Amino acid sequence: MSELEKRISKIPLERFRNFCIVAHVDHGKSTLSDRLLELTGTIAPGGNKQILDKLDVERERGITVKAQTCSMVYNHKGADYLLHLVDTPGHVDFRAEVSRSYASCGGALLLVDASQGVQAQTVANFYLAFAQGLHLVPIINKIDLPSADPPRALEQMKDTFELDPSKAVLVSAKTGLNVEAILPQVIEQVPPPIGDHLKPLKLLLVDSWYSNYKGVILLVRVFDGQIKAGDHITSFATGLRYIVGEVGIMYPNQTPQTVLRAGQVGYIYFNPGMKRSQEAKVGDTYTTVGAEKQVKPLPGFEEPKAMVFVAAFPVDQSNYAHLEDSINQITLNDRSVTLQKESSEALGAGWRLGFLGTLHCSVFEDRLRQEHGASIIITPPMVPFKIIWTDGKEETISNPANFPDGGAAHVGIAELQEPYVLTTITLPEEYLGKVIEFCENNRGEQKELQFFTATQVILKYDLPLAHLVDDFFGKLKSLTKGYASLDYEESAWRKSNIIKLQLLVNKEPVDAVARVVHYAQAERLGKQWVTKFKEHVERQMYEVVIQAAAGRRIVARETIKPFRKDVLSKLHASDISRRRKLLEKQKEGRKKLKAVGNISIDQKAFQAFLAK
Repeated sequence: MSELEKRISKIPLERFRNFCIVAHVDHGKSTLSDRLLELTGTIAPGGNKQILDKLDVERERGITVKAQTCSMVYNHKGADYLLHLVDTPGHVDFRAEVSRSYASCGGALLLVDASQGVQAQTVANFYLAFAQGLHLVPIINKIDLPSADPPRALEQMKDTFELDPSKAVLVSAKTGLNVEAILPQVIEQVPPPIGDHLKPLKLLLVDSWYSNYKGVILLVRVFDGQIKAGDHITSFATGLRYIVGEVGIMYPNQTPQTVLRAGQVGYIYFNPGMKRSQEAKVGDTYTTVGAEKQVKPLPGFEEPKAMVFVAAFPVDQSNYAHLEDSINQITLNDRSVTLQKESSEALGAGWRLGFLGTLHCSVFEDRLRQEHGASIIITPPMVPFKIIWTDGKEETISNPANFPDGGAAHVGIAELQEPYVLTTITLPEEYLGKVIEFCENNRGEQKELQFFTATQVILKYDLPLAHLVDDFFGKLKSLTKGYASLDYEESAWRKSNIIKLQLLVNKEPVDAVARVVHYAQAERLGKQWVTKFKEHVERQMYEVVIQAAAGRRIVARETIKPFRKDVLSKLHASDISRRRKLLEKQKEGRKKLKAVGNISIDQKAFQAFLAK
């Protein structure tokens, strides 16, 4: 047994504390985790920054994508405590990660940036934690900044969340100022986990990731009983049985232990390994084989639903197999991506991918490029739509190609629906007029407007999800000089006047660029499309007509003139009928050519057209 394990084995359940750090994007969660790990001696001080952000994308963008965990041993008033910390993502797309982290914790550090104050995500995370009955420890971070205003942040916390300002800890995670005051507060305020290591085993699967050598590794929270290598355990969701190969804790990296007891959070993997990551259903309960009757499974988590769909195609069709491997490898670690095969006449074979949001989609694209060197074409994001037929059947469509485009197909449709989301925007009041106008232009419906301090406003709008994925956040940020923050949750499906917009080249639809849009946007978008597409299509020997069609109606058109030979050059002062004869003859030839000529559009034209 190692020294660490001896220390841990002497700590009773009453001295365990499980907690997570929640905050808005960029309020300093990962930096604070680093300081706490240094303080407890888990990592050497002054080492790698943001030790818990393991992906390249996370380091590069300075965001957390996956919740990361770590155990620490801390000596407080002469007694050892085992602390378990979860660093959560702040971005709204990864809300499911946050709610999963809460399930393995008894309390949370609610972190607020002293210069920014309470923002949308802070509010959302507070209510999530409050609903789960977690104890919250308020912390004001970044007090070393010249623009910091801690009294204002404390007042906002008191007004918005009714948290006691006297219990708040003022720190600077970057410089390490006053960080040592946090852990005693955690020990005093956060309750220990409840459990009994003598009862039959009951553990909850919190997260999983894939290793090439060991198969699927599970991150678990043990509620009752204990687990060690060699145990035979079974899953309640799949009914499959496994033999445990190794158990251990994340101390920041995987550190093997002989046993995990009730109240602990650690990792396990099986021998023979679990090969398919689909078997590891997050929120599943495991117990020892034979004890299934005595243990009641824990309530699971809701599976996150894909909200944004894009089609992805390899730039070069010969790379299809390589790209397929790359996509499958990334989806091993990210189960919230949905995957379907799809093919397009213009771009060849590809996939339709479903994501939780636009940031999730761009992070996925970055990982494909960085970790696997894959180059892909991605179509603009699209949201699912619902068709209700007259016979009462409902159908959800995530691919514009399957959307009925007017005429006979529309017979039998009772109504078309699109998803709406309830967005919460917090912003300084000087931008209020601009933002309301912006939301109204995006077909929003105002639900609530309240001032939670003299200068900060919370604005609630019902918005169509289709507008939200169309870089809504980017435009909102630029309107408010980056001060607004946004949070959203699913609202409901609503009846809507939506239509399929297609691009036709010489009357033939180009399937790669079809989109489903609201009737009001069709003309504006159609005009944009034809002008943009015209730039990327080569001139031919015959006329090329580019049109945008909304349903059956043509809303915009551009014509690319053909190359033509000057047939009149050999005539000088000739009769008009002679000229006309030559021009008519040329026209006839053109008609023949047009009947034979089938326009082939270069792949590069699509790449340029679909690029932002």
